[in-house]
Amino acid sequence: MTEVVAINGSPSMERGNTAILLNAFLNGVKQAGGSVKLYYAKQLNVMPCTGELQCWNKTSGQCYIQDDMQMLYPKMRDADVLTLATPVYIPFPGEMQNVVNRLVPLMNPALEIRDGRTRARVRHDVKLSKIVLVATSEWWEKDNLGTVLRIVEELAKDMSIEFAGALLRPHSSQLRNKEKAEIVLEAAMQAGLQLVRDGHIAKETLDIISRPLISLEQYMGK
Repeated sequence: MTEVVAINGSPSMERGNTAILLNAFLNGVKQAGGSVKLYYAKQLNVMPCTGELQCWNKTSGQCYIQDDMQMLYPKMRDADVLTLATPVYIPFPGEMQNVVNRLVPLMNPALEIRDGRTRARVRHDVKLSKIVLVATSEWWEKDNLGTVLRIVEELAKDMSIEFAGALLRPHSSQLRNKEKAEIVLEAAMQAGLQLVRDGHIAKETLDIISRPLISLEQYMGK
């Protein structure tokens, strides 16, 4: 069974546009027989990383900060897929940034050079093999999601695990228009199903999720 740990970083939690898209994706995971553990970053007590790297140099694989990451670490170690879901807040909401920064204990400190870049790998006791991004933005253009996308792609490379795809939704308030959003949410559900069933998400499916739902002129009120 494919096990997915999802972190929803939206301060609006289950009421936000990010949740609408993420829930459709996770429903697809469940329909394909996968299991889901969903957490909201705003509900977690996660302190900022202090950057001392004790988790590499002194207590290998263990963060000395005692907060809710101590609960999350074993969940992530045992999962197959980590799904990071976030709205664009230049780039992340604060709580989500803390969670991302605190992923270092999952990585082995034995660094290596690959394609001219310093990289790490997940530790031998970490089952995690894929990362999926679910991201929303209220701006019209898909390119506004580019910074968040690059960060998560780099995170996957730094951990030497597969970046399995990005569900990117611009002008995300349109997800609340049931008639217009139906095709997008169906594609998000298919993305979750494909991830579990096929091990990857089809590009065509991701393209549907990002498709314009209104014109730029309509968005700008012209």
